Amino acid sequence: MRNEKRTPRVSEFGSVDPAPPLSIGDVESWRTTLLDDNKKMFEKMRVVFSLRNNRSPKAVMALCDGFRSNSALLRHEIAYVLGQMQDKLAIPTLIERLSDVSEHIMVRHEAAEALGAIGEQRAKIVLERFLTDPNPEVAESCEVALDLLELCANNEKIEW
Repeated sequence: MRNEKRTPRVSEFGSVDPAPPLSIGDVESWRTTLLDDNKKMFEKMRVVFSLRNNRSPKAVMALCDGFRSNSALLRHEIAYVLGQMQDKLAIPTLIERLSDVSEHIMVRHEAAEALGAIGEQRAKIVLERFLTDPNPEVAESCEVALDLLELCANNEKIEW
C-alpha cells in the first residue's frame, strides 16, 4: 500500500542512510558505478552504502577513489561513511581532502570528523594545523576531531 508508513531502517552503523545499500554486486562493479558520471545520484549513494557495508580494504579504496566525483554531496557522503568504517587505510585520502583548501567546506568538515572517528594519532598534526582555518565549519570540526582523538588516546570507553 502506498499510504503505509515505513519505518526507516537503521544500519549496522547506527545511521538511517539516505539510500538503501544494494543487495547484489561486488566491489569492482560498485566502484565502476561510483565513478560513472552518467549514473543517477541515488544509484551512487546506494553504492556508497554497499561499499561501506562490505568493509574490505578494496571497498575502502573504491570509496577513496570516489573523491574524484564532481559532486560535493557525494564526496561529503563518502567522507562520512569512511568515518563510520574507521579504517586506517582511508587516513591519507581524508588528510588530502581536509588539506585541500579548494575542496568544498562540507567535504573538508566531514573529512576532519572522519579522521577523529578513526582515532589514529598520526592525524593529530594535520587537524591541529586547521584549527585556525578561516571556515568555522572546518575549524570547529577539527576541534571536535582532536577531542575525540584525545579520548581514544586516553583509552576512554566510547559508547557509539
